[in-house]
Amino acid sequence: MRRSEFQRAVEAEFGPRGAALTADLVLSDLDGRTADEALAAGTAPREVWRALCLAADVPPERWYGVGRLEPRRG
Repeated sequence: MRRSEFQRAVEAEFGPRGAALTADLVLSDLDGRTADEALAAGTAPREVWRALCLAADVPPERWYGVGRLEPRRG
């Protein structure tokens, strides 16, 4: 997952409150950092997305592939 895919995933899942979640929600899976802090520190966007999904009770079926412009083809 690229940073741009992360941003699209946040917008798709959380809508207008996405920016506030990434800036303010402290994530225990990321050593007590927010998503924005973790990304700035170099944590992989996929890892940040997973931690955000866990903390916000996003159903697991919506964790993967979100944020892509087109689905992957096998």
